Amino acid sequence: MEKKILDKLKEIEKSKNVEILYAVESGSRAWGFASPDSDYEIRFIYKHDLDYYLSLWEQTDVIEFMTEDDLDGSGWDLRKAVRLLAKSNAPLLEWLFSPVEYYENEAFATQMRDLAKQCFSPIACLHHYLGTTKNFMDFCEQEHVKLKSYFYALRTALAGKWIIENNTFPPVDFMELLPIAPLNIQEKIIELMAIKANNNETYLHPKEVLITDFLLETVKFNQENASALGSGKKMSLELDEVFREFTFYNLKTI
Repeated sequence: MEKKILDKLKEIEKSKNVEILYAVESGSRAWGFASPDSDYEIRFIYKHDLDYYLSLWEQTDVIEFMTEDDLDGSGWDLRKAVRLLAKSNAPLLEWLFSPVEYYENEAFATQMRDLAKQCFSPIACLHHYLGTTKNFMDFCEQEHVKLKSYFYALRTALAGKWIIENNTFPPVDFMELLPIAPLNIQEKIIELMAIKANNNETYLHPKEVLITDFLLETVKFNQENASALGSGKKMSLELDEVFREFTFYNLKTI
């Protein structure tokens, strides 16, 4: 599958006349709780040639694709990515620290990760994760629940709790988040992960009151502790330098 993904990225570079600087897996396959029929959620950062950045006019800064064999691709232009980094955008940070990597320009990835740590805004990322958890709570309180809903809610609830307790960006790998949950919750989650790994996304699981109650408690904890968190460091000059550096060097391909 990795070769197929890299071939698709090469095709994108050629057809769109861009250079891909960084490409990873996102979603359940990166988080560690994929179902057999889960898509491959390929996320990437790319750059155009210099004329694109010198144009007076706004142009598209996103490339998306979906293939018949479940490759779900979405990429952001370099300028868009750097601007989002300044805001400590949580999805972008997850891309930068994904455990499943397809390609990287090493110098670019190193600088972006370093700046991500310096720009990290606990309050901005917590609000992102808190909002996502809340979006799934109605689904999690039904009598029968898609396990995807449970795991999306659990991951973001634990990510928020991690930020409050550690003041750092949470691990992308769900298993690295798990130890901050109580032992009985960890045991139930591992049981559910095994079920999810053997059932398609359409599978409906009987409501787990233990999990739902834990989610409600964690949402409350995250809300009550949000106001104590700080914001990120402003890094405008440093981000400008990264943008200029990778805008002006020669176009290459994977």
